Amino acid sequence: MDFKENIRVVTDFPEKGIRFKDITTLLKDGICFHQAIDALAEPFQGQGIELVVGPEARGFVIGAPVAYALKAGFVPVRKPGKLPAETLKHEYNLEYGKDSLEIHKDAIIPGQKVLIVDDLLATGGTVQATISMVEALGGVVVGLVFLIELSYLEGRKNLKNYNITSLLKY
Repeated sequence: MDFKENIRVVTDFPEKGIRFKDITTLLKDGICFHQAIDALAEPFQGQGIELVVGPEARGFVIGAPVAYALKAGFVPVRKPGKLPAETLKHEYNLEYGKDSLEIHKDAIIPGQKVLIVDDLLATGGTVQATISMVEALGGVVVGLVFLIELSYLEGRKNLKNYNITSLLKY
């Protein structure tokens, strides 16, 4: 299946000059969505993945079904103040400021094999923050999985030590 046919490109969103890759058109096609999840999970079948970690919000949409396909648990990474129990927080830089993410401190048992899943790899800031928290809790990052990779932003260069899988590259 040509998954790119199911990605809508919206020009000048969220600002002029951006060509936004809209995954909602892929998500609403049941067969395409199912095949995309299977394709993302397949390289990690049989590798003993215990947890899939997904940053909000689209990391939930892609990560949870990948976790299901791998018979693994799912751990959400959220914006500050959204998780109810004690959290670990990681602040990171953006092109235009700072942002931060949190994970429950008891979400990962040291030594657990973790797969980090998100919809998009751009510059790598969100996934780097997620990796930092997973590793601080003792998780072993087996791989990073993305529905879309924006190769021209070179986020992969910042993640050299990790096994990266991307379904689509632009």
